[in-house]
Amino acid sequence: MTTAISSISPSPTRLEGKFMGMLVCWILGLGSLVSWNSLLSIGDYYYALYPNYHPSRVLTLVYQPFALGTMAILAYNEAKVDTRMRNLAGYTLFTLSTFSLIVLDLATSGKGGLGNYIGVCAIVGTFGVADAHVQGGMVGDLSFMCPEFIQSFLAGLAASGALTSGLRLMTKAAFENSSNGLRKGVMLFLAISTFFEFLCILLYAFIFPKLPIVKHYRTKAAGEGSTTVAADLAAAGIQTQPIEKAGDDAKQLQRLSTKQLFFQNIDYALDLYLIYVLTLSIFPGFLYENTGTHKLGSWYALVLIAMYNVWDLIARYIPLIEKIKLKSRKGLMIATLSRFLLIPCFYFTAKYGDQGWMIFLVSFLGLTNGYLTVCVMTVAPQGYKGPEQNALGNILVLFLLGGIFSGVALDWLWIIGNGKF
Repeated sequence: MTTAISSISPSPTRLEGKFMGMLVCWILGLGSLVSWNSLLSIGDYYYALYPNYHPSRVLTLVYQPFALGTMAILAYNEAKVDTRMRNLAGYTLFTLSTFSLIVLDLATSGKGGLGNYIGVCAIVGTFGVADAHVQGGMVGDLSFMCPEFIQSFLAGLAASGALTSGLRLMTKAAFENSSNGLRKGVMLFLAISTFFEFLCILLYAFIFPKLPIVKHYRTKAAGEGSTTVAADLAAAGIQTQPIEKAGDDAKQLQRLSTKQLFFQNIDYALDLYLIYVLTLSIFPGFLYENTGTHKLGSWYALVLIAMYNVWDLIARYIPLIEKIKLKSRKGLMIATLSRFLLIPCFYFTAKYGDQGWMIFLVSFLGLTNGYLTVCVMTVAPQGYKGPEQNALGNILVLFLLGGIFSGVALDWLWIIGNGKF
């Protein structure tokens, strides 16, 4: 006898609300990384406050162990974790943490010093915990819905980078000539980021679960044995209750273990790991500290970050064109490994090239990062049942965060090699 989830309310039959769902997913994706990208985009401010502490590298290194450790725990227990509570907890933590950066700066009157720097690091650690809750929770949740939802969410992740870069350039320009202008621009920027995080709480809590298409996919997942969607269905007015099933129904409710899913998709997991190892070994630390001095002056690093984010965003829409979407497992691995040729390209361009070549390379880095991420994330879950797709989504995000952590650690090799440590 097997315990399952069965709806006692009629399942939605109309798949309305797809466009609204894609829009909400895009905003939720934006909210998943807007806090972190805000931190990257105000790097020039933290370099002014803490010039001797390598902010872009240290803060990234602080962020990642919290994200990776929390994600590992949540991925191991994904079948027992309520997705609704997980995602709402993540967005709430993001909102409070981003607002805390404003409070800390106001309380210390924008002064530097080791104590204040440790405070910033502590807040960044909470970003990591929130990221693991939201990214794994949302990717797992959207993996058993239509591919356009997860593509929109991933595009929103990239949009957070492009949006924060654009806002940062505008706030820097607006306050550049005023007294204490850098700080004023940063405060306005963080306030806007806090608003976006709060908006995500409202959208996920009250709008997304009530869309007919979302109710349909969650009801379908519950019928396949998923226990993580009960609270979301309840929020949409669909009550669930455990029932006993046997025979053929019990077989239908059986799912592959997390270990089996991992070994069946180990190449996809490695793809994501290697994509982000390379990207984070260059972005953002190398771009802030190892690209030399050029005509753009203090704008140079901000322009490089902005170009990466814009092309990362554009690339996440390319797989919507089926003819140029890479679906071959072997092709994805070859494309992922070939990106490592960018490392010598960046090294020699930083040493001998001008800013035009560096902007081109950074754009290509963003283009390949966004394109390959969406291809892997949308192809991998196909052919599995809802609970398996949720588990696989968590596995893929775990390896993605593992790649980010490894890339951040390897990024220090640039600075050690230059003797600037």
